[in-house]
Order: sequence, then C-alpha cells, then structure tokens
Amino acid sequence: MLCALIMAGGKGTRFWPLSTEEKPKQFLSLIGEETMLQMTVNRIKPIITIERIFICTGEKYVHFIKEQLPELPERNIIIEPEGRNTTPCIALSAFIIKRYYKDATMLVLPSDHLIEDENEFRNIVFSANKFIKNNDEAIITLGMKPTRVETGYGYIKYSNDKKMINNYDFIKVEAFVEKPDKEKAEVYVKEGNYLWNGGMFLWSVENIINNIKIYSPNTYEALHLLNSIDQNKLQEIINNNYRYTEAISIDYSVLEKSKDIYVIPSDFGWDDVGSWEALDRYGEKDEAGNILVGNTRAVKGENNLIISTNHSVVVEGLSDIYVIENDGKILIGSKSNIANIKELKNTI
Repeated sequence: MLCALIMAGGKGTRFWPLSTEEKPKQFLSLIGEETMLQMTVNRIKPIITIERIFICTGEKYVHFIKEQLPELPERNIIIEPEGRNTTPCIALSAFIIKRYYKDATMLVLPSDHLIEDENEFRNIVFSANKFIKNNDEAIITLGMKPTRVETGYGYIKYSNDKKMINNYDFIKVEAFVEKPDKEKAEVYVKEGNYLWNGGMFLWSVENIINNIKIYSPNTYEALHLLNSIDQNKLQEIINNNYRYTEAISIDYSVLEKSKDIYVIPSDFGWDDVGSWEALDRYGEKDEAGNILVGNTRAVKGENNLIISTNHSVVVEGLSDIYVIENDGKILIGSKSNIANIKELKNTI
C-alpha cells in the first residue's frame, strides 16, 4: 500500500520577507495560483488517494493545512511538538502511518519543490514502489542530473552497480555528499556520476523503522510506544517523548550508514525553489520579463520581480529591480543583489 509523507514544518527563512516563521513558503503561492503544499499534494493524488497522504508539521501551521486541504482527514495531520530535523519527523510519521497501513510503502516528499513533468515523476514513483515490493530492505532516493554548477544542494555519488525496472535505472549509491563549494561542484558536474539530492525517498515503513532502531536508537526508544497505545493518548505521548529524539537529518543518521540504497536518475524538471533566484527561473513572466505576483503592475520596465500580498504596487520606468511587499513591509533593491536580501532583516 503506497502512502505519502509530506514534510511541511520548515520555516522557509530563505524567502524572507515573503516567507516568515508565521507563514512559511510551503503555504504561499509562489509559482501559479496554488500554494507549494497544494501543488505537492495534487501532484501525487493521481496515484495516492488523499486518505493515504500524511503531512507532518508544527502546531502553529495546522490551520493552514486545514484551510488549504479541507479534504485531508484530520488523523493524517501529524503534529511535531518542535522541529528536530528529518530523522525524528520521519520516524514519528512512520510509526503513525504503520498504525493505519501496516505493510505500507512510504514516499517521503518535501512540501515546497517544483516538478514540471508530473507524469514522469509519477511514473518513477510507480516504478520505485514496484522495486520496493520485491526488495523490502531497499531504500530508494530520486536524484536529479545537474544542469548547472550548484552549491546549494547536496549530491549523490552513484556506482556502476545497477538494475532496471520499467526502463528506469536503479543504481547503487556510493555516497551522499554535503553541499560543496564551487570548485567541488564543478568537479562533480564534470565527473558525471553525481546527482542532486532532492530529499525524496521511498522505503517500506517497516524497513525505515528498523533502520532508525539500528542507527538512531534514541529516536526509536522515544517513539516506539506509538505502535501500541490508544488513539486518544497518541498526541500526549508524542508531546512528552519527542524531546528525547535525536535532532539529526535522515541523511546523517541512516542514509550514510545503510548499505542497500539505490538512486533513480530522474529528469522531470525539478527545483527545490529554495531561493529568490529559483523563483526568477521558474516564475511566470510577462512579455517584458517581469514576474508579477499579487495586485502588481510594471509599466515601461523590464526584468523586474514584483510581489505584493496586501497592497497595490505599481512600478514605472524601472528595470532589473525587486519590490517585495508583505504585511505592510516593502523592500526594494537591485535584482542582482536579491540573494543577500536577508541581510536587511534587522533593518526594518
């Protein structure tokens, strides 16, 4: 039974001032009319029914999920008492999913990624699910072929050991590599056996729980009672025990140690939309190259990024600038310097 976990507890600080801790980017409409979370859910609904889609988030964001996904069963909203990285999030969610779907295969997705070719994405997930059914101790990750030298992503180094299912290669992972500097990224791209790590995984729920028991025992011990307790005590146990989990990413705790990991080289137009530059790459542009979000206009100007959440904004006769308005705060600057916008945070 294929189920999905969407991790939606991040604070989205790289998209400040539009994304804030009160309303992070996964709940915003950055590309198109749907929010990033809605895009993620709608992308997988053709192959996973809403009853088998689970979302892990913090208490302060539950109302956004209910507003944006009113059809999602309330039991499928998994509430973390605090953010403690991806290992506790995945462990908690695996135990919850196992309560309802004992033999589930678990697709793990971030809540704020862009995928342009959604049919290809679903085909890869379908093939990966088939692989897991025949290899129940395997871990599958999706890796994207680098299209540029990128220092903002981790990389996956793969070996020559591969299998094929439905015309997709399943290649044994040799190593997970941290975000590199520019020189190392250039080497990775040139060598050709490195893929971007998009943080998307498939595994049997039983297998990931067993791996966490081996490689992150404190996390397992803190949460294993979730297997057997009554439903009405579930959140109480989570709230009391979550603090004892190991605050570490799944890459460090499990993926760098487990031996049966495969990567599928994937080509479906992926980006994690983790920066303003990414929004400029994928945002819908008018004939003058302007990206306009909200009640905004650009008159006699080109290549501008203009976003407003509350007020009407008109820019006349200017080019290559950004204007970002959120909750009455307005930032204006050169688009060439937008990567450094967070440096202004303490000035307003």
